[in-house]
Amino acid sequence: MRKTASGGDRVTDAASPRSSWTGLRVFNFFAAATQTGYGPFLPVFLTQSGWSQGQIGLALSTGAIASTVSQLPGGLLVDQIHQRRFLCAVSLGVLGLGALLLAFWPGITPVFGVLVLHGMATAILAPSIAAITLNLGGRDRFGEHVGNNSRYASLGNALTAAILGLIAYHLSVRAVFLFAAFMTVPAVLSLALIHPLTAAPKVVAPHPAMLHPKHRQSRLWQVFFELHMHTFAICVTLFTLGNAAMLPLALNHLAANHDTGDIALATTGSVIALQCVVVLFAPRLGKAAERFGRRPLLMIAFAALPIRALLLTTGPDAVPLIAIELLDGLAAAIMGVMIPLIAADLTQRTGYLNLAIGAFGLAGSLGATFSTTIAGWIADKAGLDWAFMALALPGMLGLLIILAALPETRPGRQGVGPAVPAE
Repeated sequence: MRKTASGGDRVTDAASPRSSWTGLRVFNFFAAATQTGYGPFLPVFLTQSGWSQGQIGLALSTGAIASTVSQLPGGLLVDQIHQRRFLCAVSLGVLGLGALLLAFWPGITPVFGVLVLHGMATAILAPSIAAITLNLGGRDRFGEHVGNNSRYASLGNALTAAILGLIAYHLSVRAVFLFAAFMTVPAVLSLALIHPLTAAPKVVAPHPAMLHPKHRQSRLWQVFFELHMHTFAICVTLFTLGNAAMLPLALNHLAANHDTGDIALATTGSVIALQCVVVLFAPRLGKAAERFGRRPLLMIAFAALPIRALLLTTGPDAVPLIAIELLDGLAAAIMGVMIPLIAADLTQRTGYLNLAIGAFGLAGSLGATFSTTIAGWIADKAGLDWAFMALALPGMLGLLIILAALPETRPGRQGVGPAVPAE
């Protein structure tokens, strides 16, 4: 790449060959496909391998804790290492090797180790993809490009889930992990299509995150001095606090009052509905965020939580439940775009984009953890309706915080000063 006078990369969409964007889309697809193999098939496989439910729960909790703890270090690592394609390749290699170990050696020690490494790898993978996206397309259309990432990741999730279901049914659950490991091969190969680019004549001021770490003029802790970092982190926590337990509670209610066919239809249909919404609307949501700002979309995402909760208190059958989950897909698509986009807005001075993404990932993980625990306790003590009403509260509180305390962060709507000098 050519450099600006300040040492930054001059990047525009015109500067990014089609092969690089194709490579990024293919990578998102197959990276998501690989991670799908670690989903609902793992508990089934461990059960078939003689694990008790307590052991399975402990293993899955260990993996979740590892992912949560790794969010900040993972983001910081991506900020400090400029070779993001290398980080992606290593992360995918870890996931592929882990899938092979699960298939051939489902013992206590290897499974716990694999799930810990899986949590660490996914914490590195997400910010690495965001960093590559920013370097390819620059700041101006970052929201649209992040939306495209979400689109192809959702396609990978949906299609692979269908394929893995057929593999598990016709072959074995063990074969699922072999297929997931194989998916890492095209994912890693696609990284070769993403390459350094020569800037187009138009010069775009680079986001500080696009600079080599040694050229940054701020210290890493200065990212946490941004007031609105904390405000948005609270919003992310509230969103996952209200969102994470809604569908599991609804499916539990369905399981208690309907036959197995309805449960299977609702489970599969809800997942497909969510992925379809993301595929159809994520890039458009990114464009809308660049045109109209972040706050209107955030308000829609948070307003969807109490509306869903209210609708779920009606105890819907399978088909109405799937329709209600379209709101979940819309909210998830919005937050999937907003988290890296607002992280980029709030690190305009410091450049620690990926540390900010890690911080928001940590906030979301904490909210999701407490969501299932609190909602389950309320459902046991007071019933499902009260649990759904409790899950509506974080959405309403988050909406109030957005209205009262979170200003518009879109560049041009806030004062964005120069890079913070080192102290």
